[in-house]
Amino acid sequence: MLPHGESYEAIRQGFRWQVPERFNIGVACCDRWADGSGRTALIHLRTDGGLQRITFDTLRAESNRLANLLAARGIGPGDRVGVLLPQVPEAALAHLAIYKLGAIAVPLFQLFQEQALEYRLRDCGAAALVTDAVGLAKLAGLDLPALRLVLSADGAGQGALDLRAEMARASDAFTPCDTAADDPAVIIYTSGTTGAPKGALHAHRVLLGHLPGVEMPQDLFPQPGDLFWTPADWAWIGGLFDVLLPSLFHGVPVLAHRMAKFDPEFALRLMAEHGVRNAFLPPTALKMLRMVPDAARFGARPRSIGSGGETLGTELLDWGRAAFGCTINEFYGQTECNLVISSCATLMPPRPGWMGRAVPGHEVAVVDAAGQALQPGQQGTIAIRRPDPVMFLGYWNKPEATAAKFAGDWLLTGDQGEQDDDGWFRFVGRDDDVITSAGYRIGPGEIEDCLAAHPAVAMAAVIGLPDPLRTEAVTAVIVPAPGVIADEDLARRLQDHVKQRLAAHVYPRRVHFTDALPLTATGKVMRGVLRGRLTEGGG
Repeated sequence: MLPHGESYEAIRQGFRWQVPERFNIGVACCDRWADGSGRTALIHLRTDGGLQRITFDTLRAESNRLANLLAARGIGPGDRVGVLLPQVPEAALAHLAIYKLGAIAVPLFQLFQEQALEYRLRDCGAAALVTDAVGLAKLAGLDLPALRLVLSADGAGQGALDLRAEMARASDAFTPCDTAADDPAVIIYTSGTTGAPKGALHAHRVLLGHLPGVEMPQDLFPQPGDLFWTPADWAWIGGLFDVLLPSLFHGVPVLAHRMAKFDPEFALRLMAEHGVRNAFLPPTALKMLRMVPDAARFGARPRSIGSGGETLGTELLDWGRAAFGCTINEFYGQTECNLVISSCATLMPPRPGWMGRAVPGHEVAVVDAAGQALQPGQQGTIAIRRPDPVMFLGYWNKPEATAAKFAGDWLLTGDQGEQDDDGWFRFVGRDDDVITSAGYRIGPGEIEDCLAAHPAVAMAAVIGLPDPLRTEAVTAVIVPAPGVIADEDLARRLQDHVKQRLAAHVYPRRVHFTDALPLTATGKVMRGVLRGRLTEGGG
């Protein structure tokens, strides 16, 4: 979507949004490339080491079968369909089928446990779910009154139908729903500072809105011979809309692999052996890769690497050039309005400590609390002006939270930053309590609610504390219930409690006990005070 140009200024000046009135993600990412040529869409490295190449022709036929199957089972436009799968072809098929059907996809992280899954599926009123045996095991006993269809990629059982068997009986001919670009397409849950996660509802146009922000940090993607890979799960906006769907839109193949746990040496071998040309690597993955001695010896030579979620320093940029032969580009955004700031080494040398400049097509500024743009060098909230194709429609069934996200026409990111005279943005910090850990944005509210439900806990507060590997470590501060002994055994039990009910990536890696929490006059936990005490070592 970015026009040709020799400089950032030329490209920005020549950019115009090309968002048609009618647009469907499934058609744009699949059907238009399914011309009988056998063009490769996915390269699936199975867990057994086997390699499976899937063409756009196959994607079209199989996603049509799945769309017909869903329709035959009563799923239609506007219905929410959960996708609880790792990086496997069935996940891509499910998304394409849901979009073609005019339904709304709800990507779900496979490491979510029962409590986290139940909340999200109930909140969106999911009518159907596409999953596998791992996901099925977590569904037993959940109260999901709206859920009337479950399809399993691993065969029938536990109330689920066999996905592949049912698809085999369906037709591979399907007329996609004629969706408007502004029609709802996907709900991606994002963490907040208090209470339960919120579902960010996006329209079909969100894919087009992402394209410039993918093309810029990937050094003017796509180029001939490109092949994209990320270790980020396709359940997150980073894996789904920064990699999978933009690549398919451009006809670029995606390498898919179910990685149970990030292994830096395996990742280096994988990139080298499969000739990965483009990668999205979260900051924690980069830090783990940097710990591998002489990473260049593996032979991975991507053309472009993008990273987001943490500012890249000089040391990491220098290491990236030595290890991969390319400059790692930084980008910035959030689930509600993603990929709006980026660097691009092809167009401009990086500035360590600065994220980049506004991606063409997006109006980004640093504003005050009233939504007034500030002068260069002044610190305020990073904000994006509406309308913007990549901006969400709103939070699912939460109009008050949606309204609170804006100051006039500015969407407030909740991130503090500043802009210089040349338009470069610097991230300063969060102005709320969302925790950034290992590339995940984690809201403390859901974890606090989970901990408070444990009989040994009287009160709980969750904060993020600085961590050299993860950016921040999820940290719980606990007031034990009367008579409870606060010791290492209790800390381990509380950690397991969160792991088993929410997800392994959100459990508190540090647990502190205290007699009382600092509270406001209205009884709210003063997390900033807790951070200050623990950061200063006061305990």
